[in-house]
Amino acid sequence: MNINKRNLAVGLGICLGSLTMPALAQQSILSDTHAMKTVKTADRYLLLPVQESAENAHIRVIRDNQVVKEFNCKLAVSKTDYTVPLDLSELGSDILLDIQFLGDKRTTGLIGDYACWAGMLTTNTFDTTNREQYRSLYHHTPVYGWMNDPNGMFYKDGVWHLYFQYNPYGSQWENMTWGHSTSTDLTHWKYEGEAITPDALGTIFSGSCVVDKDNTAGFGKDAVVAFYTSAGTAQTQSMAYSTDNGKTFTKYAGNPVITGSVPDFRDPNVFWNEDAKMWNLILAAGQQMNIYSSKNLRDWKYESSFGEGYGNHGGVWECPDLLKTGGKWVLICNINPGGPFGGNAAQYFVGQFDGHKFTCESAPETTKWADYGKDHYATVTFDNAPDGRLVALPWMSNWQYANQVPTQQFRSANGLPRDLGLFSYKGEEYLSVKPSPEVFAAFDSKPAKSLGKAAYLEVSGMKPTPPSSCPTRRVRRLSWNTTARTGNSP
Repeated sequence: MNINKRNLAVGLGICLGSLTMPALAQQSILSDTHAMKTVKTADRYLLLPVQESAENAHIRVIRDNQVVKEFNCKLAVSKTDYTVPLDLSELGSDILLDIQFLGDKRTTGLIGDYACWAGMLTTNTFDTTNREQYRSLYHHTPVYGWMNDPNGMFYKDGVWHLYFQYNPYGSQWENMTWGHSTSTDLTHWKYEGEAITPDALGTIFSGSCVVDKDNTAGFGKDAVVAFYTSAGTAQTQSMAYSTDNGKTFTKYAGNPVITGSVPDFRDPNVFWNEDAKMWNLILAAGQQMNIYSSKNLRDWKYESSFGEGYGNHGGVWECPDLLKTGGKWVLICNINPGGPFGGNAAQYFVGQFDGHKFTCESAPETTKWADYGKDHYATVTFDNAPDGRLVALPWMSNWQYANQVPTQQFRSANGLPRDLGLFSYKGEEYLSVKPSPEVFAAFDSKPAKSLGKAAYLEVSGMKPTPPSSCPTRRVRRLSWNTTARTGNSP
């Protein structure tokens, strides 16, 4: 093949000199929708050229006549927007790509002429230097690829762990996997790679992690135990565990651990209930939340459901959390659509919970929103946070436009971390939301005449003044730094 290596490197956003021409066999065209290609290389990565306007291609990676990985990717048809890496370190140096193109062949031409074939190169390094104008400085973003819901968040040994719904093979929703990032200050994040990947039970939807301090599950003291939805033909709940502080996970041989008969059955959130001395799990089941209990994290008993007739039902109920603060329990219920300004949002209910049943203290028709912005969804809290803190993190986007925001190297960000509490007003209990102390530590300590990289405004004299137990109400506005950054830190 005659390829201008310099022009290709610039177009794909990769380091000149790091590319090699792999021992790729000429692709075998089997039909107008089907092709195969052999890859033999000692390099770590195979670059897959992506065109976002193309339809998905389904790729099966075959080694020794066995499928070792399969996923969808919008392989470039007429032009390459960017590339994504296929990590060959665990797949092997001699593999076969079995590719089924799913688009309309009447408008795309012959697959042997597709742009993806010339762009399939190998490299030992994948350059993640930021090339985006709109990447935020103070919000977590994926280094590359698509991200939505925060998952499995926990704190352990001075490190905040954030997992997230992730597509490693494009910057639009697909191939749901748990990506993993860590931080020591909730502001600067390090990408740790893919933590939990799809398997025979399905792709990996949202869920939670807990630190099993007393080894109730038998995986070891302080093991990190993850719960997630396996999204296959049906949605079932699965478990995995980690004995290296969440770096790698072993999937439980007895999966799935919870099944149900409703189509929208997902997002398990697990927590230790100190009052009841047992584990509780809450998950979304259609238009309600199901509650379960367990002594060992393996065997779960259905206890009750909450939701019928309460709050907003303008969309699917998703991503629950159930937490205790100020002597009350707060059930967070994310909903899409149905938000106060369109699209997704997070509502919540305040009441009592005895480990078996949640009882809301407000009238059924009352709807309380955790945030009135359009870009606040899938809000859940970190397990095992220090000093009894309830630290929440949302997805900072909206399903009305999440796939269309003006970036390509990555899409989506998390909102700023916030500490939660309760306050009373006119006989009702409300969730108080205050940016976490780590957020203010990242800001400039002295005001400037003009806005710097970030700023916030304090407004005093608001009435009524909340009680002392509630953080002072302030209006804060953050400015985004739109200067392109360098380095690998999201």
